[in-house]
Amino acid sequence: MYQNLSKEELSALKTTLEKEYEALKSKGLKLDMSRGKPCSEQLDLSNAMMTYDLGNFKTDVGFDCRNYGALDGINEAKRLLMPMLGVEEECVIVGGNSSLQLMYDMLAKAMLLGVAENAKPWVKCEKIKFLCPSPGYDRHFAILDAFGIEMLPVAVNADGPDMDTVEKLAAEDESIKGIFCVPMYSNPDGFTYSDETVRRFASMKTAVSDFRILWDNAYCVHHLTDTPDTLLNIYEECKKAGTEDRVYIFVSTSKISFAGGGISGFASSPKNVDFIRKQLSIQTISFERINQLRHARFFKNMDGIAEHMKKHRDIIAPKFDAVNEMLDKKLTPNGLGEWNIPRGGYFISFNGLKGTAKRTVALCKEAGVVLTGAGATYPYGLDPDDKNIRIAPTFPPVDELNSAMEIFCASVKLASVEILLAN
Repeated sequence: MYQNLSKEELSALKTTLEKEYEALKSKGLKLDMSRGKPCSEQLDLSNAMMTYDLGNFKTDVGFDCRNYGALDGINEAKRLLMPMLGVEEECVIVGGNSSLQLMYDMLAKAMLLGVAENAKPWVKCEKIKFLCPSPGYDRHFAILDAFGIEMLPVAVNADGPDMDTVEKLAAEDESIKGIFCVPMYSNPDGFTYSDETVRRFASMKTAVSDFRILWDNAYCVHHLTDTPDTLLNIYEECKKAGTEDRVYIFVSTSKISFAGGGISGFASSPKNVDFIRKQLSIQTISFERINQLRHARFFKNMDGIAEHMKKHRDIIAPKFDAVNEMLDKKLTPNGLGEWNIPRGGYFISFNGLKGTAKRTVALCKEAGVVLTGAGATYPYGLDPDDKNIRIAPTFPPVDELNSAMEIFCASVKLASVEILLAN
């Protein structure tokens, strides 16, 4: 255990670790693990979609997908995404290739037009704040920052955000307009919200009627085990509580079919969807329907998606196992770091000793391994303890991943000894 070593022992160990680090660095590895990207083998699973015979391009109701129309998506695509969204067909809008774009767009609409007929546009409010489960998804934080929305970090537990804090702040502060959530296999921790957490989100009191939960269900089919987690349907719980206008739900197939080449889905109450649909009728003629048809016919239904995702799991689960085995082998005996073993999703969340994350990431980069920037999993890039690092294992081949994790563990050790000596 490094924490139990004397200053002299730490100094001697530092010299040894520096030599080990330089030896690894000299290998010249060049690997970017900064984003959660599918590997080529995963993308290959959908190649047949590109040559799939769509026949006459007409939907089951005779709509020609090559022409204008079907503003909110074709029915086949709505039915494909419905099980992931957990709503009725009338509550679905099928968008373009990115759910992140839909999230940005929904916030932009709220800022400029409000969230309902005759609602006050958020931009006219003196102050706007959002609750941000942290560690969380850096792109969510980037959207909020781009709109000048103040971000309030909320701690995350294994069952979801600290709901005592969420409920207290949302009920007391009229400037708090919403919260971003990744409720299943969360980014980066890999947690799935408990039934109690979902029910509390649905029933909690808020200081304003236009409070919105942006429910980014990005990883709802990205299981890594034979016994996947389950997530309570928030829309059904909101309906029971009379708060169905509160939740905006998002999914996409970007990590199911092609990254940046899939389809996305938005769901909310009929009232909200009608309001958004009216705005979309001015914003665009329609999203890309041929791709919607292609996805609907290739996957057919939720069973088709489930079978497809088992093939994804076969490819990436060994990579998650490799990371966990390396961390356990190299760091556990020395008492360095804690990390999750996710049951799904795309990331492993690693917490080192306080004050070591930035140094670890810098050492990795110097040795040829690029990670997500330290602090990126917190609003404004400010990890108060400088300890969290998001590991994205899906893209590299296992042999390269093992080499990268050798460098990662060596960097963690060196950064840990440095901070222990400094303290």
